[in-house]
Amino acid sequence: MSKRNNCLMEEQVSSRRHEWQIALTASAPVMLGYIVLGLGYGLYTHSLGFSWWVPTLMALTIYGGSVEFVIANMLTQAFNPLTVLVITLVVGFRQFFYSIAMLGKYKGHGFQKFFQIFSLTDETFVVNYQLRLGDDVDHQRVYTMVAALDYFYWVFGTWLGGTLGSILAIQIKGLDFAMTALFLVLALDQILKEKSHVSSVSGLVITVVCLMLVGSTYFLLGTLLLLVVEFTILYRRRTMK
Repeated sequence: MSKRNNCLMEEQVSSRRHEWQIALTASAPVMLGYIVLGLGYGLYTHSLGFSWWVPTLMALTIYGGSVEFVIANMLTQAFNPLTVLVITLVVGFRQFFYSIAMLGKYKGHGFQKFFQIFSLTDETFVVNYQLRLGDDVDHQRVYTMVAALDYFYWVFGTWLGGTLGSILAIQIKGLDFAMTALFLVLALDQILKEKSHVSSVSGLVITVVCLMLVGSTYFLLGTLLLLVVEFTILYRRRTMK
């Protein structure tokens, strides 16, 4: 019995190690982007006059990327809860549609389920959505590992930026482009792997049209609503076939 138990434990350890390797490899591009951007965010909040621990606390609790940049700037002004709520909803509204797309993949239980929901950022969505996993690994565990690694990258980068900013009085501008560049790279990788480019091309066309019609303030909301309608129609056609 002891030998059998030892064999089972070794198999479990080997399986977990393999799952971590998959998660590390898949999240490597996000690591580079998040640490650089988190560093910039930490330096940015330092330039606004905040202590080193403030961006780290915001990264741990908000974990919203662009939302954190907006809120950090708004904290330096007269506080208006309604404005903060509306801006947060508009900027982060796209996450609602990401969550719908992940309903078929995210089926964790307990704490794992809530962490998958909390940690669904743009980049984590792209990585986990395009992951193709075999039957030899626990899919939910790999998804959670990827999300946990991405979360760690962002918090670590933010802490590093806030700490270096406080110790060395460093201020660097222009690093906020990294999030956009990272998402574009991941999106391009997804486009190259897809069999049909109908969704990608239509998404680009709808985005440009909405930007021209309603302007930069509300184009994201309009684009996402139209994409939901489009994807619903496409999904129904596929299921009917």
